[in-house]
Amino acid sequence: MAEVLVYVDHVDGAVRKPTLELLTLARRIGEPVAVALGPGAGDTAAVLAEHGAVRVLTAEAPEFADYLVVPKVDALQAAYEAVTPAAVLVPSSAEAKEIAARLAVRVGSGIITDAIDLESGDEGPVATQSVFAAAFTTRSRITRGTPVITVKPNSAPVEPAPAAGAVEPLAVTFGAAATGTKVVSRTPRESSGRPELTEAAIVVSGGRGVNGSENFSVIEALADSLGAAVGASRAAVDAGWYPHSHQVGQTGKSVSPQLYIASGISGAIQHRAGMQTSKTIVAINKDAEAPIFDLVDYGVVGDLFQVVPQLTEEITTRKG
Repeated sequence: MAEVLVYVDHVDGAVRKPTLELLTLARRIGEPVAVALGPGAGDTAAVLAEHGAVRVLTAEAPEFADYLVVPKVDALQAAYEAVTPAAVLVPSSAEAKEIAARLAVRVGSGIITDAIDLESGDEGPVATQSVFAAAFTTRSRITRGTPVITVKPNSAPVEPAPAAGAVEPLAVTFGAAATGTKVVSRTPRESSGRPELTEAAIVVSGGRGVNGSENFSVIEALADSLGAAVGASRAAVDAGWYPHSHQVGQTGKSVSPQLYIASGISGAIQHRAGMQTSKTIVAINKDAEAPIFDLVDYGVVGDLFQVVPQLTEEITTRKG
């Protein structure tokens, strides 16, 4: 069976959930060969093997941490040339998409970004995308070269499938451009204790109807009761009520959780583009004519300041 390269997103050896989802998808089209780079790369092997990686190629050169993007492209290209894969799968983070695009250019292949599903086809892998502000769903395949495909988080289940996971060192020769952009400092992001927005299984978002930064505590309380991430509409972010890093929408982050709860969000196309692929959508809005209700699985017409606290209390009670 053909091998499929899977680029590993990890933090000091802790593998992030989107990579485990990629391994599930990779098994549909071949045998996953994981590529782990940077500090702690060798520590990823056990988890990757548990989820289907037949081999784990590792490299821990300091260039991966000291310089931006290009060293990782050099390494992924080295893995590509060593394996000759049937496809290359990469998570749809900002950095990983740049890595994927640069690799596709180098090897003369086509690229598909932000896929939400992947299946085997007679002429190569077929990727499903949600495009044009989620107005259409397309199915596409690469017609030239080896398919390079980035996949949005929460697009596939995490399914353990134990495999050999043999660890092999990856020999990497860095090009002149690898040291072009140096990381001169790092500042740890303050942790809220909540899941990463783009990876969360549940997202609770607030919009213009929240009516002030001081009122986002209502949204946060519901999110915390569900173990969810907090999102915000562009209107709420532009008003300064919540940080831009939490914006969901066409000019913010795209999310695809199992459950999306929109509170006080009208449902403008800009916002819908960032959350329309969510598996189950619930909206709370006092305007019965709000466009968001055209999209939802469940809708509550009511004042969010009455509905959301009651929902939070009910969830807390049932958990207790």
